[in-house]
Amino acid sequence: MRLRDILFAVLIGSGLWQAAVILTNAPHFILPSPWRVAQAAYNSRAIIAENAWVTTIEVCLGLLIGTVLGVVTAIQLSMSKTAERLMLPILVFTQAVPVFALAPLLTLWFGYGMGSKIVMAVLIIYFPVTSAFHDGLARIDSGYRDLSVSMSAGKWNFMRYVQIPQALPALGSGLRLAAVYAPIGAVIGEWVGASKGLGYLMLLANGRAKIDLMFASLIVLACLTVLLHLAVGVLASWLTRYAQGRPRP
Repeated sequence: MRLRDILFAVLIGSGLWQAAVILTNAPHFILPSPWRVAQAAYNSRAIIAENAWVTTIEVCLGLLIGTVLGVVTAIQLSMSKTAERLMLPILVFTQAVPVFALAPLLTLWFGYGMGSKIVMAVLIIYFPVTSAFHDGLARIDSGYRDLSVSMSAGKWNFMRYVQIPQALPALGSGLRLAAVYAPIGAVIGEWVGASKGLGYLMLLANGRAKIDLMFASLIVLACLTVLLHLAVGVLASWLTRYAQGRPRP
C-alpha cells in the first residue's frame, strides 16, 4: 500500500461523501459535509491532538506488549508438544468469547485510565500474532529437521538458527493484522469508560450533537490506523527481506 494510493482513495472517498451530502440533502447534524468536518477539525485541533496522543500511546503499547507475548507464546508452543496440545485449544476457545464483551470487566479491574485500554488492545492482537508466527514456525522443511537431528543441534539451536528466521515473513503478516486491530481495542475501551482518547472524544461530541467533531475524530483515528499500518508494513517487509537474504542453513 503506497502513499499515492492512499491519497487517491481519500480523494475518491471525499468526492463520494460530498455527493451523498448533496443528493440526500441531509442536515449537517446528520451527515456533515467534508468541508464542515475539516473546519471542525481545524477549530478543535488542540483537543483532537491531545486525545489522539492518548489513543496513540495506548495503541502502540498494546501492540508492543501483544507482539512480545504472542512471539514468546508461539515459540513455547513450537518447542513443546505438550504445551501445544494444552494451550492451543484454549487459545482458539478464547476467540469464541467476544473480546468487546470483556471491556466493562477490564474497566472495572484496571480502572478508567490507560491500563484497561492497553489490555484490551493486547487481547485483540495477541491471537493473530501468536497464530501467524506459530504457523510460520511449524512450516519448516522436514529436511532441515533431519539435518539438525543428525548434527545434534538441539531444539533451541534449531529454533534460533532455522525456525525463527524462516518464520519472520509469517510474523510480518501477523503484525500487519495486529496494526489494524489494535486501535479497535483501544477505542472500544475508551467507549466503555475513559476521560481521554479519541473514542471518548467521539462519545462526547455525539452527546453534545457536534457530529462534525465526531466525524473529525473518526477520520483522525483512521489516519492514525493507516500510519501505523504503513509503519508496521515497513517492518514486515524488512523481516521478509531479512529472511530471504539470510543464508540457508
